[in-house]
Amino acid sequence: MPTSSTEPEFRLDGYEAVNARVDDAFWQHVAINQSDLTRLAEHHSDGGRHSHYVLHDRTATWGIPGEPQIMALHLQRDPEARTFRFQHAMLPLSAMAQSWLIARGCPTDSVRLPDGTGTTPADDTTRALEQRLMGDGDHFALLTSYTLDDHPSPQITALLRAVDEEEPLPFRVLLEEADLTSFTHTLREGGFATYHEATSWWENHWRGEAVPLPPAPPSALRTSAPGLPPRAPSAPGPGRTR
Repeated sequence: MPTSSTEPEFRLDGYEAVNARVDDAFWQHVAINQSDLTRLAEHHSDGGRHSHYVLHDRTATWGIPGEPQIMALHLQRDPEARTFRFQHAMLPLSAMAQSWLIARGCPTDSVRLPDGTGTTPADDTTRALEQRLMGDGDHFALLTSYTLDDHPSPQITALLRAVDEEEPLPFRVLLEEADLTSFTHTLREGGFATYHEATSWWENHWRGEAVPLPPAPPSALRTSAPGLPPRAPSAPGPGRTR
């Protein structure tokens, strides 16, 4: 059956996984849900040795509540041996998936989302922060995230920690809020001195309290994902109502 216009084409005809472990992992993490993956952006290198994808996994909405839904996928092919291997990461924001791929050799301009893909940035602040997330790769690590999509106003939160211990506000929270009437989204960043302060904001936010994010310094925000092992706040985001 031919793929739809949004289903990814992995260009693996005639290729085999480099070993059984890679074959099993690719089936489990990628191929089994291929028909439920929506291609947001892709780039293929000359000669076909590398392919980079930003994908939305529609099956994630029916899994563990709050799990990230964006997949960054890097396929590496050996045209002579006709084998392939891959790396992937599940991330909460498209800009973080783009950053992950750029850190693995994908040209920045080649992995931008085309116009009309998903919601669009509502303001210059959102565009600037997404650009910073895309452009840098290893200064902040993702601790945990929560995606709420079964709501009139979908939201995503991501908790980050600075790799540099000298960072004055080492904990950051990213908050993306979508407006499905205008089909736009905003992205904001807050800076915190301690893990407790960051998770207190997180817990209050998901309890429905309108607590503004504290300002973050203008230094470049860089993310390494998945980075450090996830540690969820003591009060996770709300469960699904489905």
